Amino acid sequence: MYTNEEFLIELLLESGMLNKADFEGVRHRKKADETMLEALIRMGKVGEEDVARTVAINAGMDYVDLNRAELDPAAQEVVDSETAIRYKIIPIGFHGAGIYIAVGDPLDFDALDSVRHVLSYEPEFLCAPQSQIKELLTSIYGATFGTEVTTREVAGGGESNTAEVGDAPIIKLVYQILQEAYQNRASDIHIEPLETEIRVRYRIDGALHKVATHPLRLHSAIIARIKIMSGTMSIAEKRLPQDGRIQATVGDKDLDLRVSTVPTNGGESVVMRILDKSSLSLGLPQLGFFTDDQQIFHELIRLPDGILLVTGPTGSGKTTTLYACLNEINKPDRKIITVEDPVEYLLSGINQVQVKEDIGMSFAAALRAILRQAPNIIMIGEIRDKETASIAINASLTGHLVFSTLHTNDAPGAVARLADIGIKRFLIASAVRAIMAQRLVRGVCQECKTPTRITEKEMRMLRLDERQIEGASIMTGAGCRACRNTGFRGRIGIFEIFRITEEVSQMINKEMSTPQLRKRARELGMRTLREDGVRKVLNGRTSAAEVVRVTMADSD
Repeated sequence: MYTNEEFLIELLLESGMLNKADFEGVRHRKKADETMLEALIRMGKVGEEDVARTVAINAGMDYVDLNRAELDPAAQEVVDSETAIRYKIIPIGFHGAGIYIAVGDPLDFDALDSVRHVLSYEPEFLCAPQSQIKELLTSIYGATFGTEVTTREVAGGGESNTAEVGDAPIIKLVYQILQEAYQNRASDIHIEPLETEIRVRYRIDGALHKVATHPLRLHSAIIARIKIMSGTMSIAEKRLPQDGRIQATVGDKDLDLRVSTVPTNGGESVVMRILDKSSLSLGLPQLGFFTDDQQIFHELIRLPDGILLVTGPTGSGKTTTLYACLNEINKPDRKIITVEDPVEYLLSGINQVQVKEDIGMSFAAALRAILRQAPNIIMIGEIRDKETASIAINASLTGHLVFSTLHTNDAPGAVARLADIGIKRFLIASAVRAIMAQRLVRGVCQECKTPTRITEKEMRMLRLDERQIEGASIMTGAGCRACRNTGFRGRIGIFEIFRITEEVSQMINKEMSTPQLRKRARELGMRTLREDGVRKVLNGRTSAAEVVRVTMADSD
């Protein structure tokens, strides 16, 4: 955890008001009884006004120079000496029904909230240098101060939620958000500025849950803290989207987060994806495969060449499935290279390439380069265009096993998708070995599961009869602390595996339609997403309502 002073110094370094050379030089020359900020100001490396302006910007406040401001004596009468000295505030003047108040520590949120409750006017806070605040507290209210240097107070105070005294309130708040997200098994954290507040939501088992709101005035400071934690994002740039990564320790858990900011009407919206490295060690049963599908998939991922495609919408677990496949076939005698945008997890023993479109490192460019590295297996994060698809096809036809993803609703639809982007049908038939569509459904909580019955409506939608559900282990979650009273905990996959047999390959060459391919694939034994979901309902692993929800497009 950073202290207040470390937080502020990082802000100064990021904004360019302080350079690293000056900082390192002062570090070895500061006196034993002074802080780094005090030493930096004393040696002229940064001005107290710069410190105050930086804090003001990141607290979403305006800066005020009290030496030049006109102070209204009537405003001073509104604030008694005890309140002014206790909270270190200076009343400046009135505006309508409100009052301008100068503060030296915009990050002391507890003090600011207390001032709001104490005053009869609605305060609008402005940030001023701490030395000016003290001088006026002495001249107006007769305050006396010891030898404590003002910059220590500018950096802010506060209690720590990790038993480290002196952590800044904004640091505590961001840490608390990360900690609660981890404890609640969230996959994403959404921090969104609204008209009057900041909304914090967690995505848990695929569903968004509103967990907290915070005053809108904290927005700039929260965003700045997150950007500083990333180490690569600019706190000065608020008009353009930015991406970064954060490695943070929450309790005894090391978290890897992918950060994305987007400017909105209310300010920058942030989404942090929590990358759970434990998913890398998942086997096919943990992903949701039953034994028969496991056997099919084991055979497919051990083929010497060809393309294996995983399809589905964003958030359907395609990347997790591909990583699990690579993890299973990652052996010392195989060279595996991936091309990803972005690289979400670092896989031991695998060469991973990050796509960077802004410098010309596209999927296609990266693929052309890695083919000269003589890999056995290639994983392409996504086939987006004809060029990438063509290179993948050629790689598979020259002895490489290629894994990739497509955005299609079902498995047979991937054939039409590849044809639509310009790939010849005979190449699709020759190169593609299998296509698997998948979705994620919420799993019934194992802590509070209890037997239940499927409703008549659900039976009609899932095309079940009484004979099929006889003896089945149909479960529902009653709701408990472990699942946040939702009845669900964790997610599993439902799958549709479309194998390109010799017969299917001939149908693709003859340009048969997707419905025709789908009909024949089902006759050859392919289970649809909904049918695989029904198996998992009857096995007690998920609910009928979940399967209906995620397979609405499956009308077969």
